[in-house]
Amino acid sequence: MSKFRVLILCTGNSCRSQMAEGWVRHLLGDRVEVASAGTHPAEAVHPLAVEAMAEVGVDIAGQKPKHVDLFVGESWDLVITVCDSAKEECPFFPGGKEQLHISFPDPVLATGTKEQRLEVYRRVRDDIRARLVPEIARRCP
Repeated sequence: MSKFRVLILCTGNSCRSQMAEGWVRHLLGDRVEVASAGTHPAEAVHPLAVEAMAEVGVDIAGQKPKHVDLFVGESWDLVITVCDSAKEECPFFPGGKEQLHISFPDPVLATGTKEQRLEVYRRVRDDIRARLVPEIARRCP
């Protein structure tokens, strides 16, 4: 039996969608095949996203931002947008059986010291685990 396929979309695919991909792979990887992509992908996963996830034992250091166009021709059980901009740019995703929007604040916009910015990443990380992961778990066999 094939795994439940989930695609997580964001604008830059450097923070929120990467953290979500990491959580889903870590917590639901036995049941779910997950990928993430961006409408305007960044050059790399943000170092503070990598650090925040490493704090909870989830390694996303090897993940890379990818363009959403790479996944358009594929079939997905669930396509989730995690930022309002991606939802606007991808109101309908071909190949997605179900679409869901769960918005999270963009931690890249955080200001202050490194520790203050990292705290914003931690809050977004924890919110993704609390709200997005259960929605996927409810839908996958």
